[in-house]
Amino acid sequence: MGKFKERLGKMSPQKRLYALETLPGHLAESVQGERLHQLLTDFDFIEAKLDAIGVQALIEDYDLARVSDVLLSEGQGKMLKLIQGGIRKSAHVLDSDKTQLVEHLWGRLLDFEVPQIQGILEQARQSKDSVWLRPLRGNLERANEGALRTLAGHSDSVRAVAIAPDGKTAISASDDNTLKIWDTETGTELRTLSGHSNSVLAVAIAPDGKTAISASDDNTLKIWDTETGTELRTLTGHTDPVRAVAIAPDGKTAISGSWDKTLKIWDTKTGTELRTLTGHTDLVRAVAIALDGKTAISASYDNTL
Repeated sequence: MGKFKERLGKMSPQKRLYALETLPGHLAESVQGERLHQLLTDFDFIEAKLDAIGVQALIEDYDLARVSDVLLSEGQGKMLKLIQGGIRKSAHVLDSDKTQLVEHLWGRLLDFEVPQIQGILEQARQSKDSVWLRPLRGNLERANEGALRTLAGHSDSVRAVAIAPDGKTAISASDDNTLKIWDTETGTELRTLSGHSNSVLAVAIAPDGKTAISASDDNTLKIWDTETGTELRTLTGHTDPVRAVAIAPDGKTAISGSWDKTLKIWDTKTGTELRTLTGHTDLVRAVAIALDGKTAISASYDNTL
């Protein structure tokens, strides 16, 4: 048992929780860089913080150490970034099963020949009190390579995604008939938008970020309040699945593209169909609106735009 775990074991549950919540911030504020570095490279702390408070709070502790007057050296900063990156890449797993911490650290960090990282892994190995399959080489995507984070929550294929203008949230559309709004910084699922009766195939976010429009295999589009998750209105008129949607720069109109070979222009405030655009001889698969809002381009299975 390490010294940190020993000290935690002597505390009451309330004091233990308080220490795990506040100690990294206290060390950062008091510019105790060496102690903060030691804490964030101690497997006992990593395991205890994850278990008591959760993976996102643990990830944010490493951000504290990236303040310029806290870090002791560039090498230490890079090492802490690797550890944070490994934890962040596995956050979607650790959110639902904290017992997989050791395996995921081994899988993502084992190939980094850095003494303190290898020390964390050795601590992690010693913490296992039962038989486990230990890889001899890294068997998961390495920290800080490829995807930063995985957003898990849909129960079927994800067909589309849009990012809000401020970059802080994103909306995904899925074959599970729902859309989900995500916090892009933490990977947290903020809310689920339910209402479509078939696969959701496309989604667009208004320039103000307050509303979104989804297109579905149920032949409809829906307008949503992104702040509350409320369905504001349903747009009906297409006679086949709606495969694409785009919102004009002024947010006042939207254009949808459908397997019924047409596009439709909608008033986003009232949900009124303003006009139908015909000309394609096969399914319409995509649509984009020019920055001036005066022209649009559609793409079709008839090999034309």
